[in-house]
Amino acid sequence: MNKRTLDAVNNQIQAEFQSAYIYLSMSAIFEDMKMSGAANWMRIQWQEETAHAMKLFDHLIRRGQAPDLQSITAPDVTFESALDAFEQVLEHERHVTRLIHSLYEVAVEEKDYALQTLLHWYIDEQVEEEENAEAIIDSLRLAGSSGQGLFMVDRELGLRTPEAEGEE
Repeated sequence: MNKRTLDAVNNQIQAEFQSAYIYLSMSAIFEDMKMSGAANWMRIQWQEETAHAMKLFDHLIRRGQAPDLQSITAPDVTFESALDAFEQVLEHERHVTRLIHSLYEVAVEEKDYALQTLLHWYIDEQVEEEENAEAIIDSLRLAGSSGQGLFMVDRELGLRTPEAEGEE
């Protein structure tokens, strides 16, 4: 693996850990809002993002490369409502999708076929991530400002469980 590719993968590892930190911060805010279902959803998202980082980390190890862990900054997360939060989630996932696509472009340009194969999983995962956020946004828009509607959406978000190993 050449330096350009190694640097790009290390940058993506940092981005995945940064994403995890953002979602953990959102979970804490939802706990404070007494929306335990949304807090649960965000905590599971934190676990998934950490797993995504580790998948790249392990890829480097398997290829004889030492991952270079970069700093993670304190997330600057604020939102006015659950809808606002999940709109931010969607925008963030779109940002991550762009990062994955850029990493894939590096893998193609550098003819790193092993990395290209791994990144196919990430590309599919990002489609799912954006789809999930859009579905939650749709539910929250339907609920509007109704306390009962928000309660139902929050309860639904609380049903999310971590994915089984290998499905992440």
